[in-house]
Amino acid sequence: MTPPTTAPADESQAAPAGSGPPRPADGRRGGPARRPRQAGRLRNLSLPYMLLLPAILLELLVHLVPMILGIVMSFRGITQFFIRNWTQAPWAGLHNFRIALDFNAPIGKALLHSFWVTCTFTALSVGMCWLLGAFVSVMMQDSFRGRGILRTLFLVPYALPVYAAVITWAFMFQRDNGLINHVLHDQLHLTSGHPFWLIGDNSFYALLIVSVWKGWPFAFLIITAGLQNIPRELYEAAAIDGAGMWQQIRKITMPSLRPVNQVLVLVLFLWTFNDFNTPFVLFGNSAPEAADVISIHIYQASFVTWNFGSGSAMSVLLLLFLLVVTAVYLLATSRRRQDV
Repeated sequence: MTPPTTAPADESQAAPAGSGPPRPADGRRGGPARRPRQAGRLRNLSLPYMLLLPAILLELLVHLVPMILGIVMSFRGITQFFIRNWTQAPWAGLHNFRIALDFNAPIGKALLHSFWVTCTFTALSVGMCWLLGAFVSVMMQDSFRGRGILRTLFLVPYALPVYAAVITWAFMFQRDNGLINHVLHDQLHLTSGHPFWLIGDNSFYALLIVSVWKGWPFAFLIITAGLQNIPRELYEAAAIDGAGMWQQIRKITMPSLRPVNQVLVLVLFLWTFNDFNTPFVLFGNSAPEAADVISIHIYQASFVTWNFGSGSAMSVLLLLFLLVVTAVYLLATSRRRQDV
């Protein structure tokens, strides 16, 4: 007698209603579908960093690596005898820094003189760039015929290559056949003779003129952008209250431009204090004493006297000075902004 056969269980009885699809082996619902979604989210989060990675590597290669090597070289006695293998140069410790900071010795005196020349030149250049840029920006706010053409012409010095522009100025400052002396002496008769502009005391003024001519369009561009964010209603309300143009500038324009001016002055200061291209192209590798800015002075200490250890020490001192000035400036401006 054969045993009774059991009927196969119905699918509705094997899986209760409402239980949903079978769970995966790990016991979580939708595990295989969630993993690609998480992987895509991680890719989206890492994409900006991957795009920045080439720029960061180039920044390390171009700026930070030479900076670190310069700091290491400042502690070694590197001269022309160790150029091929500077790692074999003797360890000098702080000797290079002591020589640079000994203001009673010739090297220290020359460095101090160059520092004060650079400070004076930077203060005058930054101040004049800001004044000229602010004045022209305010004058260009009102619409008139030809305003776009004037704005374009004002930005030409900033758009020109530095070397081409400074070489042109060097030709213009020539004593016998330069345009400057031709206009001042031959046409306007303002000078008794043809003065020298690229040597002597006039070299400082020549460098200042070129620096201001090259730098004020940047100030004009930044201040013009800042003026676009000031609501015109403030000026209209001030005009209704009887405020004149200078009162509007003093009460509305300058306070509104304070954040822009803080960044602009700092950038102009760093660019001008570190500027090497302008004096080097204008005077060559031996600038006159009146225009012996610190960038040219460090170049002479390194590549003219072949004392790379001393030149590196001067560069490190310049870096520390700029870091301290920048930190103090940012701290002072941030406190002033909090007080306001």
